[in-house]
Amino acid sequence: MARLRGRAPHGERLVGKVPQGHWKTTTFVAGLRSTALTAPCVIDGPMNGNAFLAYVEQVLAPTLKPGDVVVLDNLSSGFRRAVPDNVEFVTGDCGDATLLSTLFDRHNFDAIIHFAASIVVAESVTDPLGTYRNNTENACTLLECAIQHRVPRFVLSSTAAVYGEPAISPVTETAQTSPINPYGCSKLMVECMLADVASVHPLCYAALRYFNVAGADPAGRAGQSGAHATHLIKIAVQAALGRRDGMDIFGSDYSTPDGSCVRDYTHVSDLVAAHIDALRYLRGGGQSITCNVGYARGYSVFEVIDTVKRVSGADFNVRVKARRPGDPASLVASNDRARAELGWTPKHDNLETIVRQALAWERKLGLESAADRGAREAAVQIATSSRAAYPSHDPSASLAPLDLASKAIAYD
Repeated sequence: MARLRGRAPHGERLVGKVPQGHWKTTTFVAGLRSTALTAPCVIDGPMNGNAFLAYVEQVLAPTLKPGDVVVLDNLSSGFRRAVPDNVEFVTGDCGDATLLSTLFDRHNFDAIIHFAASIVVAESVTDPLGTYRNNTENACTLLECAIQHRVPRFVLSSTAAVYGEPAISPVTETAQTSPINPYGCSKLMVECMLADVASVHPLCYAALRYFNVAGADPAGRAGQSGAHATHLIKIAVQAALGRRDGMDIFGSDYSTPDGSCVRDYTHVSDLVAAHIDALRYLRGGGQSITCNVGYARGYSVFEVIDTVKRVSGADFNVRVKARRPGDPASLVASNDRARAELGWTPKHDNLETIVRQALAWERKLGLESAADRGAREAAVQIATSSRAAYPSHDPSASLAPLDLASKAIAYD
């Protein structure tokens, strides 16, 4: 094991183990010249990036002008429909230095919000190089371009995985960082890069250490929609609705009250608000900062499953499997710094509310899928009838995929 060390503000000690031996989409938004967020800004990344775009569409859209916002997304797991109509969209990747330079030359960005990352812990264990390439190497490329183009502010989507197995709970930002999986290491490396670069360049940053993102947009505009769910609440909700044959949990022998892992589940809307608050903080002259984003309250896997069963009124099979490598027993955030420094005030700190909104979103996805299937079946029937009536007619063009998606924004 090699040791990872770096500098960070507020006295954090960036220390972690790097082991020797899921690509996420990249959303890149620039602009946001509005009454809520003045001056141009840059955002990349799928889950919360698309939730942020829901905010852009519903709150900022009336004030946006052509060219105010630019989105760069490789669509590896994102959705083109997530981008509002009045936002410029570019297909590409944040690791493409040539493309980044072209975009930065064209737009006078004043901030970057970097969401893009591979986030599945188990996949980081089996494919560490892929995780380091996507999370660390690409972030280095983006950061280098930012310095070359004198972008003064950077908001990073980091993770509680940088703490590994913290000795205290709730864990504070000053706790030792010692990640136990490549995912956490990859993010800690980016934090180290930011701290080192900010010490010699005119750049201020906010590193937001997420705990477990959950729930869906209360207005039904955003929710987890990826084909291969890995988030506990998403999987449990699908099981409750009969869309999967029960669910597996990994480990029931941890040193926690009921033996299952304990996590701090944070509503995606509160997470989006934290990014907006961080951007305001930096634009207001705030110095570089690292903040946890969580509720300072943890729930075990069994408690989450019980809540899903109670709220949905459905029972489903739960299979207990062996532990997964890289999973810490408990991760719960202290959020005092985010509240005090960023002015972050969570509004959705309720597990039952999170589950209800996740259920509503999953039901909406089911209705949209049913409508899409119905439309496809109707198209096939029409094409078949057309072929029977006009044997020389080729109806294949009418069988192209139908885009019946609502304006709801998907995040994964």
